[in-house]
Parts: sequence; C-alpha cells; structure tokens
Amino acid sequence: MNQPQREESAPPPGLCEAAVTVDRALARMDAEVDWLARLTPVNVAEIWEGFTASNYREMPDSRFAEGLERDAPVLRKALFALPVERIENHLVQALLLEKQREIDRQIELVTMRGKAGFILASMDLFGHASARLLARAREVLDKVPVFPDDPCDAGAEETAAAARAEVARYRRARPGFACEVIVDPHPGVSLYVSQGNLHIASDYATPAARIDPLLQHEIGTHAVSRHNGRRQPLRVLAGGLADYDELQEGLAVLAEYLAGYLPAERLRTLAARVIAADMAVRQAKGPEIFACLVEEHAITHETAFDTALRAKRGGGLTKDALYLKGLAELLAYIHADGDLEVLMLGKFALKHLHTIRELLGQGVLEGPDIIPAFLTEPAARARLAGARKTPLAALYQERPAA
Repeated sequence: MNQPQREESAPPPGLCEAAVTVDRALARMDAEVDWLARLTPVNVAEIWEGFTASNYREMPDSRFAEGLERDAPVLRKALFALPVERIENHLVQALLLEKQREIDRQIELVTMRGKAGFILASMDLFGHASARLLARAREVLDKVPVFPDDPCDAGAEETAAAARAEVARYRRARPGFACEVIVDPHPGVSLYVSQGNLHIASDYATPAARIDPLLQHEIGTHAVSRHNGRRQPLRVLAGGLADYDELQEGLAVLAEYLAGYLPAERLRTLAARVIAADMAVRQAKGPEIFACLVEEHAITHETAFDTALRAKRGGGLTKDALYLKGLAELLAYIHADGDLEVLMLGKFALKHLHTIRELLGQGVLEGPDIIPAFLTEPAARARLAGARKTPLAALYQERPAA
C-alpha cells in the first residue's frame, strides 16, 4: 500500500494532543532504554575461548555496555509525568498506558543486571517457560530428527552483500525505507537487528542457503515492521507495543520457513532455548545448561554454548522462551486462517489484534506500507498454504528450496 507521507505538523486523525505527546515520548524512551544492546555481551569470543580451554567446565563472566544506573531515576520521573490520563481515545490510552508500564519494567531489568533480582525482573517482563511450553519444547527435541550440519560456506561479507541488496530492493519501492547494514568489529555477536539496523558479527559464518531465510527473519520481519510502525500515526508501533516480542519472533521464524529453508536444527534450537531459559530461572550455571543441551538433547557444542550464554545474560534472561511460544501461537492463528499481512503494520502482540482492527476502522491506524517478500512471492504463498495445516514439530525443511 502506497501511503502518502504525513507532514509532522498535521495532526494525525483520531489522536488528541496528549496522545501525540505521550506516543512520541514513549517511542523516544523505548529507543533510549535499548535493553537488548545493554544485555548483549561484548566479549563473546573471549568467553568461548575460556570455556573451551576449561574443557567446558568454567564459563568466564560476560562484560556489557554501559547500564542505566545513573539515568534510571530521570527516565522514570519523565515516564510517569506523561499525561496518559488526558488521552481522549480510550483504546489508544490503554495501549500507551500498557507501554508506559512495560518501559518501566525494561528500566528495572537493565538496572538489575548482574544482581540477585534480575531473574524476577526478567519473568515480570517476559514471563517464564510454563509447563505446557516445556512439554512442547521436549516434544520438538524428541520428534524432530538430527540431520548433518550444513557447511558454513558464507561469511560476514557475503551476508552483508546480500543484506544490502535486500535493503536496496525495498528502497526502490519505498525510498524512505531505512536499514543500515553494519559489520561489527566485535566477533561473536551473530546477526541481529537493533533500532532498525542489521548488525553482522565480523566472524559471522552461515550456510549460503540460509542467508535469504535469515534476511527475511531480520530485515523482512524486524526492519520492515519497524518501517511500517514508523509511518503509523502511533509511532510507538515502530519500537513495539507491550509484549510484542512473541509475535515478532514467531513471525520472524515463520518467515524463514516461508523463504524456503527452516532447518530441523533451527527448530530444535528454539526448543533448546526454552529448556535453557527454564534452567536459568532455576539458577543453573552456564556449563550445566551447556552439558544438558549437548548430552541430553544432542545440540551441537557451538549452538549449546550460544543458547546457554543467551539464557544467562544479565543473570538469567527468560526472553528466549518466547521464540517457540510465539511460533506455536502464530501457528494456531494461521491454522484458523488468520491474516498475516495485518500483522506487519507495526510491532504488537496477538492480544492487541482486536484493538488494532478497531483503530484501523476508526482511521487512527493505516495498513502496512511494505509487505515483505516472504508474504508476496508465489513460492512463499504456496508454503504458507502448507503451513496452515502443519503441526509445530513438523515445521521444518530437510533441504533448501530448489
């Protein structure tokens, strides 16, 4: 949908001045907190070297970027001074009030980094691995076979070149599409999108057949939904409404499948993350999580290390359980013939969908400006038709699409 660019001075339809003030402030604060960057270790390669040197018995401490200790009181004061109570549209008010509370929990999460209360702060923000989710994870690990690993025959430069081509393709259709491709000098931080930009570790390596599916995950889902959210009258949809992570990550993993190659090992890794998150909550150490994944679930050493390290971020981060949970909930949604295109208009949770549709009907929100390739290409559409009937433990591909 080709939406005209709205002038900043023109008031968005259906939004009062207080709503615009609160929305813009929450979007700025969300970017300022940037909890993911503050909880991503900057010394991954060093930890791996120390871990292997100890014969997988000792995992060196993680080092992180600057925290929020000094800024937290100022941020919280500004956060709760926002005039949420003056927002006239009660649907908008409810969404922004929920986001206000979530940002406060994000501030708490970062300030509790490395402290005894971090796990509780993580569960408050992201929940925990429920008994049902653990059962699903174990089912995936039991039923999904272990195939030989694909050779990692593509590196950071090949991945970056493909990513720049993908960004250029979107920009030809929408010149305002903003996504910078950054090859980070720090090794070991893999591939991720932060603030709309794609970061690639300098030592990144992957099978060539996985590049496009991973770009559909990172750019086609995370960067495109951010772009669509930035064009909404409610700009907080760019950074995400409260609890958006489950749907975003579920969409991103489904995008890999629709792009033609979601390997069995990828699905097994998402299940392993649930096991690791649960063990982290129970205060298992990194080497214990690693040993469980390798010895009981046949996860490779490299993946088990990455999974254990992610689970122990900050002291015990439960977010990684959301990938499998989000995928399972999204599958249930598409099994009921749910529409995927509406889910791309910004970052939100499935629980918000009724409200989103109400606001679309009121003209407060607009349809997505960009529909990603994994929802438009004929082969992807055919795969989506198949996915609408596929159970979770069968949602993988043994080999790349021809």
